Amino acid sequence: MSGHSKWSQIKRQKSVTDAAKSRTFSRFARLITLESKKAGGVMSTPSLSTAIARAKAANMPKENIERAIAKGTSKDSGNLEQILYEAYGPGGVAILIDALTDNKNRTTQEVKHLLSLQGVELAAPGAASWAFKKAGAVYEANGLLIEVAGTDEEHLSTILDALDEHEDVQRVFTNAVGYEDTE
Repeated sequence: MSGHSKWSQIKRQKSVTDAAKSRTFSRFARLITLESKKAGGVMSTPSLSTAIARAKAANMPKENIERAIAKGTSKDSGNLEQILYEAYGPGGVAILIDALTDNKNRTTQEVKHLLSLQGVELAAPGAASWAFKKAGAVYEANGLLIEVAGTDEEHLSTILDALDEHEDVQRVFTNAVGYEDTE
């Protein structure tokens, strides 16, 4: 029974779930840091309280939330910038990529490279955003939902998974049926 210990199975499963939690927590920490910086540490601002509520809903520890708030209010916090990238995916699906970064040039090149590996290019600003309306912190499709099936659906799923793996990408919005908002 070599190689069949229960601990090795648990360890493998735990490492996968821990990596996913880590990615989620780091995204929320960056968002809370940015909102805290914008709000000047005032906890009652709607954007900061919403970001904290979303982090708590994802079971982010209180210490991590407090650390992110403190980092945003400190004088030597980095300059975080929110960027919106636009692209068109398989079947003419519009894709909006919401990123939060401390280095705009690095993130732009990484997202561009990630998309080029999937055969997709970044679009000019405004090229895909016409298909969405902003509702608070999210983008919703304007009613023009595109049905993707077969290989296009697999390709779109691969693109969204690749974007989800990138640490600077906060959210991805599409106007494809079933894929409207991925977090």
